[in-house]
Amino acid sequence: MLMVSSKTGSSELTDVQILADVASGDIDAYGKIVNRYRGRLYNFVFRFVSERETAEDIVQETFLRAFRKREEYRAIANFSTWLFTIAGNLAKSELRRRKRWRLFSLHKDDESDTGYELPDETYRPDQMTESSIADSQIQQAIQSLPENYRQVILLRDVEGMSYQEISEISNCPVGTVKSRVNRARLKLQQ
Repeated sequence: MLMVSSKTGSSELTDVQILADVASGDIDAYGKIVNRYRGRLYNFVFRFVSERETAEDIVQETFLRAFRKREEYRAIANFSTWLFTIAGNLAKSELRRRKRWRLFSLHKDDESDTGYELPDETYRPDQMTESSIADSQIQQAIQSLPENYRQVILLRDVEGMSYQEISEISNCPVGTVKSRVNRARLKLQQ
């Protein structure tokens, strides 16, 4: 593949090359990263939050945070993985925020009456307590797993990493990672 100089032709530049341009003072080069990932990030986040405006806000915040923390990115992992992790964390935070403040609105058809706001019955104190107890039990079950199972289950099911990424982090073959994830899930089901 023919590589172009880092100041021209964005379609052939790697993320690392673009980030190097940004680090060397070409702040406008960051627009290439935004253009490269904006659509994919939006689709990813929209599937979490199901609201266009919220998804757009989260994607924008993702790019801002990635830009602010650009010196912290290390090329040992794919830049896209890092970016999607930031977006996923922001989307999850948004969903947690919504759970705390979910309200249903009852509107009349005429514009003169604003309607009433009723609390969502799904988040009653008794149900929240049951959910909290279940979360606590899940955390305890995860903590009771052997360390090698705990690591892979957290990376796979909580962090959403690929088997290949987990393999690199845990320094063991992909087949072993898959086996450990499966065994950890079976132990958690018990």
